[in-house]
Amino acid sequence: MGIAQKSILVFFIICTAFTSEKQKIVFYPPLDIYTQTVMKEFSNISDDRKVQLKKFALFAETKIKSGEEASLLFICTHNSRRSHMSQIWAQVAANYYGLKNVKTYSGGTEATAFNIRAVDALKRAGFQITKTSEDKNPIYNVRYNDTDTALYAFSKKYNDAANPQSNFCAIMTCSQADKTCPLISGQSMRIALPYEDPKFFDGTPDESKMYDIRCKQIATEMFYVFSIINK
Repeated sequence: MGIAQKSILVFFIICTAFTSEKQKIVFYPPLDIYTQTVMKEFSNISDDRKVQLKKFALFAETKIKSGEEASLLFICTHNSRRSHMSQIWAQVAANYYGLKNVKTYSGGTEATAFNIRAVDALKRAGFQITKTSEDKNPIYNVRYNDTDTALYAFSKKYNDAANPQSNFCAIMTCSQADKTCPLISGQSMRIALPYEDPKFFDGTPDESKMYDIRCKQIATEMFYVFSIINK
């Protein structure tokens, strides 16, 4: 290889590295610290959980490689806590790893409201979240930086028009919803991934602590999923 060719190759490598770096999303500083901590805790995930997490990682990877949208619908009973946190963390993790064909959604067997305790746990993790109305089921704008489009969250049934109607992976984040919904119409895959409900600690001295524990568990598992696809 001649000097000119070597120079061109070096220039190409530098430009590629620069472009790749520019494509990485930037978090708010507190959220960046939080996510860096989360990504060091993959070893804390049990083998049983990893089996389930790898299933929907494979679903997403297969869709991405075929050029289709990987639609992930997180479902719990009230669509108020665990399903929202899962939807938000999954979308953020997918965006972090540059997986543009991943879209995350959430729903419940009934609609209530995005619980303020779950909202506050996400805020403590570093998100900036604003409520856009004062009705019983407000829409929240969720931001991880000031440049990318905000995510939005509100409570809805799993078959709401805002959610995918076919060709999606249904991820059941609570055992009750898993039992009461023996069939989710339109699903291509169904995965049971229950999380313990932090609502049992509402109004207790451990309330914030338990919401933070659940938030971090979900964040860790969602980043684990998309780190697999990234490889």
